[in-house]
Amino acid sequence: MGRTLMIVGAIILAIGLIWELAGRFIPLGKLPGDFLFKSGNTTIYFPIVTCIIISVVLSLILSFIRR
Repeated sequence: MGRTLMIVGAIILAIGLIWELAGRFIPLGKLPGDFLFKSGNTTIYFPIVTCIIISVVLSLILSFIRR
């Protein structure tokens, strides 16, 4: 169990680092199709396109890992 938690933690750390570094080059969260509604003190954000891209990338990665 401990080894599994360490591996999951390392994977989450790697994803976080990649997210930070890629955020400088790929504007995830600011793509066309990500909706941002501001009204007074209320802000509603729907990152639809960002979620689709992340889903496709994760699906491809998991597809290659399973083979």
